[in-house]
Amino acid sequence: MLIKNRYNGKNKEEAINNAKIALQELEENLYIKEIEVKSGLFNKKVEIEVIRKDDVIEYIKEYIKELIHNMGLSCNLEVKKRENGINITVISDNNSILIGKNGKTLEAITLVVKQMIHNEIGEYFPFVLDIGEYKLAREQKLESLAKKTAREVAYTKIPAKLDPMNSYERRIIHTILAENKKVTTESEGEEPNRCVVIKPKEEE
Repeated sequence: MLIKNRYNGKNKEEAINNAKIALQELEENLYIKEIEVKSGLFNKKVEIEVIRKDDVIEYIKEYIKELIHNMGLSCNLEVKKRENGINITVISDNNSILIGKNGKTLEAITLVVKQMIHNEIGEYFPFVLDIGEYKLAREQKLESLAKKTAREVAYTKIPAKLDPMNSYERRIIHTILAENKKVTTESEGEEPNRCVVIKPKEEE
């Protein structure tokens, strides 16, 4: 169960300060939502709901473990904090089941967790979920594919359409080639067949 704390003050700023003191946390480590403002005859009181980001991380870990347990598997989790979120790597007794064909099951699990967290805290919580470093290996393959295809397009001046990919994988291709001086990228088509097209840049 996600721990949610409530604090109040004469105004929102005072309520937040009370929360920071009680939880001994910086404001940047908290999710804060204004619950209600109560106005009396001579005074006003603001109440806020506060969730620690560390508690969100623990909740995500427990939720993923329960989700995988309900699939009949056991697992261990490795969590690494990064500047704008966390990376979670799952190691199970059957990684292939959790990854699924072309990563479809992993994609579905990620979507379920994202929606669950959004329902709880009311906003997007940045995290990357991986199963047995599948995404890491996939990213390396995509990087190799992007650079190889870009070289071919730059040489032949003929656009190349890559196989359909999910939004996460398409973003990797776009990012890798963003600074390339000879080619440009764009996404075309409709889900689930949306793909990246690598095109030669027009010479100035």
